[in-house]
Amino acid sequence: MAYHKIHPKFRFNGHAFNKEELKEVAYSLVKEGFPYEQQIGDFLMDWLNAKDHIAMRTSGSTGEPKTVLIQKEKMVNSALATADFFGLQPNDSALLCLPAEFVAGKMMLVRALVIGLHLDCIEPSSSPLAGIRKKYDFCGMVPLQVQNSLNDLEWIKIMIIGGAPLPAPVKEQLLDKTSHVYETYGMTETLSHVAVKRVNPFPGAIDPVGPYEAGEETKSEKDCFRALRNISFSKDQRGCLIITAPEICDAPVVTNDLINLISDTAFEWLGRIDNVINSGGVKLIPEQIEVKIAPYLSGRFLVAGLPDRQLGQKLILIIEGCEEDKISLHKIASIPGIGKYQIPKEIHYLKHFVETRNGKIQRNTTIQQIFSKPA
Repeated sequence: MAYHKIHPKFRFNGHAFNKEELKEVAYSLVKEGFPYEQQIGDFLMDWLNAKDHIAMRTSGSTGEPKTVLIQKEKMVNSALATADFFGLQPNDSALLCLPAEFVAGKMMLVRALVIGLHLDCIEPSSSPLAGIRKKYDFCGMVPLQVQNSLNDLEWIKIMIIGGAPLPAPVKEQLLDKTSHVYETYGMTETLSHVAVKRVNPFPGAIDPVGPYEAGEETKSEKDCFRALRNISFSKDQRGCLIITAPEICDAPVVTNDLINLISDTAFEWLGRIDNVINSGGVKLIPEQIEVKIAPYLSGRFLVAGLPDRQLGQKLILIIEGCEEDKISLHKIASIPGIGKYQIPKEIHYLKHFVETRNGKIQRNTTIQQIFSKPA
């Protein structure tokens, strides 16, 4: 089994280790390291033990958060699929700036161990490239990290972004970057990403169906996620994505993500069915409305539905910040492409949005704060 072996080209913070030496390093990190290093050490000790599986906590993307047992061999398969797609080779350099507590960080470690990457690990922060003066072939970040690293992306050849949808203003700022930037789709149950979407144009961009020529794809192809090898997609009667990945998942994964199915290897993500708002019989997908509003707001925001006697639910806009930064409903209504049913009825302000431990906005908990605001 591949998980029993450490690739001979693997380097951890510049040093080569055999299995026994790496166990000692892991133990040292757990006992003496900083919190982020303890997380790395914990995972390495789990990876290097005799068990064929690892326990992981899901994020709740496909239901209530729970602990699941993941076969190490399937994690290897996921790492090899990523290497195949992005052309990663032994001796390529990689940067880990995500917490090893979560699947994205764990899988970066697995990729390095399996592929033979030279992996440098730094403390996760909102600005991970600040002070970096070394070229890396591969790195993964969440959108906030990318947003704060726009002036330093030349140090990264291939950047993958996951954890949350990439805001439209950040996408715009990535268009002229020389880094090869991809947005990813995945979750704990799928061992990080199972599909990717190119963000910026560059000659010979990697794609499962062959290289792109700039501008050749249709709009639907630009907007869609494409499967990694041996992964296929379908949708259920609700219109939600089903992922079939036999090398990674024991059974098809049924998600709560509404999609436009382009083919069995490509889809356009629309939003979460949990968030759909029924306003006067019209079904509104918040994420689609947020995409239209995003270029006109500088900070974080979300749209939601509040109970309404007449409409059932009324559409509202919630902005993180102070009311001194007010924006008018008239300005929202004048946004190009926004439909009459997509115009919020009210605007609310919250000083701070509620976040998960890995920095995602807790949409439902944040919305509940509106109910508790003093009148």
